[in-house]
Amino acid sequence: MIAARAMSVDSATVRRIASLARIATSDAEVEAMVPELNNILGWIEQLGEVDTSAVQPMTAVIANTLRLRDDVVTDGDIRDRVLANAPAAEHGFFGVPKVIE
Repeated sequence: MIAARAMSVDSATVRRIASLARIATSDAEVEAMVPELNNILGWIEQLGEVDTSAVQPMTAVIANTLRLRDDVVTDGDIRDRVLANAPAAEHGFFGVPKVIE
């Protein structure tokens, strides 16, 4: 097995990330972010060491079931009333202008 190399971030990497994200950062901010980002990467590496082989994947923390209703028409058969407000109705549908580019 190949040993995983510990990830680390340096000032140049922080400046590059800030540039890609279009975030203006001063030299002092860059230097303050280096140890913070390295700590975050260290926590991620610790999470990678946890044995999760017996844990089932889940989509949510708590079990949710959708409360579904029957798919039935409850307020239908009013096409003519709906189309009465349309600026242009054709053959029981909304009429729209033709668009040709």
